[in-house]
Amino acid sequence: MGTHNLTSISEFHLIGFSEDPDLQPILLALFLSMYLVTVLGNLLIILAVSSDSHLHTPMYFFLSNLSIVDICFISTTVPKMIVDIITQTRIISYVGCLTQMSLFIIFICMDDMLLTVMSYDRFVAICHPLNYVVIMNPRLCVLLLLLSVFVSLLASQLHNLVALQFTCFRDVEIASFFCHPSQVLSLSCSDALIKTMVTYFVGVVFGFFPMLGILFSYYKIVSSILKIPSTGGRYKAFSTCSSHLSVVCLFYGTSTGTYISSAVSYSPRKGMVASLMYTVVTPMLNPFIYSLRNRDISNTLKRLHSWRV
Repeated sequence: MGTHNLTSISEFHLIGFSEDPDLQPILLALFLSMYLVTVLGNLLIILAVSSDSHLHTPMYFFLSNLSIVDICFISTTVPKMIVDIITQTRIISYVGCLTQMSLFIIFICMDDMLLTVMSYDRFVAICHPLNYVVIMNPRLCVLLLLLSVFVSLLASQLHNLVALQFTCFRDVEIASFFCHPSQVLSLSCSDALIKTMVTYFVGVVFGFFPMLGILFSYYKIVSSILKIPSTGGRYKAFSTCSSHLSVVCLFYGTSTGTYISSAVSYSPRKGMVASLMYTVVTPMLNPFIYSLRNRDISNTLKRLHSWRV
C-alpha cells in the first residue's frame, strides 16, 4: 500500500489475532474471561485494602493504586478488541488511535513508576525499619503517587507531541491488536533518525531509569537481608517483598522480552503475543500473586468471604 497523506487518513486497520470465523467465539470467550478476571481480581485487592484498617499502610496504599492502574491499563485495549471480535471489524479512527496510544502510555508508565515507588517502600522497610513510619509518612506517599501521575502524563504528552507531527503514513494497517505506539511510529514517513531517537529516549527515561532504581533498591535490600544472623529472620524479611519482586519480574520480563525480540527479528504474530503478555496477562496475574504470596491480603479476603457466607 502506498504512502497516505494525513489529511486523507481517518482510520487505521488492526490486523488482530486471527480472521478465521471458527476461532472468533474462542477468542471472544478467552479475552472476555481474562478481562473479567482481571477487573474482579484487582477490585478484590482494592476492597481488601480499603476494608481492613491493618492494611492502611504505605505498601498497601501503593498496591491498591497499582490495582486501579491495572484495571485502567487492560481497559485501554481489551474492550476494543472484544468489540472488534463481535462486530467482525478491526477499524479504529485516527482520533481513537491517538487516544488509545495516549492512555496506553499513561497507564504503562504508571505501572512502571508505582513498581519503582513500591521497591523504595520495601527498601525503607527493610534497610531502615526504625525510621520507616517517619520516612514513609502519608504526605510522602501522596507526593510519590502524584509524582508518578505527573511523570506518566509527561511521557504521554511527549509522545503525543511527536505523533501529531506526523504528516504522512506509509500504510494504514497496524500489525497489532491495538494502536501500539511503536507500531504507529514505524508506519510514519518521518525521518528514521527521529523515530529512533524518540523510541530510545522514551525507553531510557521512562523504562531504564525506573528499572535501575528497582535494581538499586533490591541490591540494598539483599545486602541488608544477608546481614541478618538467623535464617528465620532472613526469610521473614524477604517474604515482605517477595510478592512485589514477583510482579516486577513478570512485568519487566515480558516487556523487556518484547523489546529485545522486536529489535532482533520482529514478527507481527510474535509481537502481538508478547504484547498480550504485559498488557493483559500481567494485570490478570498480579492479584493472584499478591493474594497467594501475601498472607495479610489472603487473610483479609478469607474474612470478607466468611462474612458474606
